[in-house]
Amino acid sequence: MRILGIDPGLAIVGFGLVDKVGSKVTPVQYGSIQTEAHTPEEERLQLIYEGMLQLIEKYEPEAVAFEKLFFNRNVTTAMAVSQARGVLILAAVQKGLPVAEYTPMQVKQAIVGYGKAEKKQVQEMVRMFLKLQSVPKPDDVADALAVAICHAHSYTLNSKLNEVLRK
Repeated sequence: MRILGIDPGLAIVGFGLVDKVGSKVTPVQYGSIQTEAHTPEEERLQLIYEGMLQLIEKYEPEAVAFEKLFFNRNVTTAMAVSQARGVLILAAVQKGLPVAEYTPMQVKQAIVGYGKAEKKQVQEMVRMFLKLQSVPKPDDVADALAVAICHAHSYTLNSKLNEVLRK
């Protein structure tokens, strides 16, 4: 199964593609979709949407996993990131892909085993888990890979649970 993990943002959308075969998860590609700060917001959203469509068409994921947004301070930033997240989800749904969402705590729990882990711990575990030479940069990319790994683990657990429940 090929999974596209997304860390949404308006300036930087982190993405990470992984393949899950059996219990093995391997990196396929990772990077970011970036937009310039002084570009009108509607143009930035269009660039993000088109970038997402290109990723889906090129790498043909079978599922897309998003990090749920959590904002406790800046409402203006929250609105812009929410809009970016919306166009990203729209692109995935239009391509017929199942969408999953995970809270930052769920991602940390899946990667580090502790829901309140530090960002650096998560990034280092992503590097080690995927056998990468270095932690992917910017941070949004490592976060997106963590979301993809989280979905790979969750998908396995849910598949096994459904199998047991069907019996």
